[in-house]
Amino acid sequence: MTPAVPPGDHGALMDSVYRGQRHIYDATRKFFLFGRDRLIAQLDCREGMSVLELGCGTGRNLAQIGRNWPGTRLYGLDISGEMLKSASARLGQCAALARGDAARFNSLELFERTHFDRVVLSFALSMIPQWRQVIAQALDVLAPGGSLHIVDFSDSKGLPMPLRKALLAWLDHFHVTPRLELGVEARGQAVRRGWHCQTNNGPACYYRLVKVTQPTQALPQR
Repeated sequence: MTPAVPPGDHGALMDSVYRGQRHIYDATRKFFLFGRDRLIAQLDCREGMSVLELGCGTGRNLAQIGRNWPGTRLYGLDISGEMLKSASARLGQCAALARGDAARFNSLELFERTHFDRVVLSFALSMIPQWRQVIAQALDVLAPGGSLHIVDFSDSKGLPMPLRKALLAWLDHFHVTPRLELGVEARGQAVRRGWHCQTNNGPACYYRLVKVTQPTQALPQR
């Protein structure tokens, strides 16, 4: 694993949240982190492609990506050293992992490369205060022709109000804030770069999928 990058206060908060939770994270989150496997199935990777997950957590998604898309080169970044313990145990030498802030990181220093064919954000933006900057950072490290894939909570407007309120209270307990402007923000950043953005809601608007694609020949930023 790459040497630790000082994570700051948010990293300390995430460590406090996941120090115990990481042991049961995957067993419990499968009941409400929907849309992850749908995102992975849409990555359309080929052998030799590089995939970076920002906020990789326990490594669950990277492991699944490796199974779904054999021959991909896997990279994971997380601000929580506690979560990276689980990811390292799960992935071993199958992925390069590093500790750092997804809103400001140097991929050359951490992973010895500057660009990736796919970048993934799975239910991470709703836990990161500087989430808009994370999207910008993710787009900055996309290789020509590459794509950013995001899945995160939407407004859940299709759920009955009591269930919706209970969900929001539960999420707040774990410092999770649905980014209701996610689609608008991603599209705005894509348009400024001359790139394509596609958004789709999951059932009951529980989650939102966002895909930003860079042309093979990137256009100048506006």
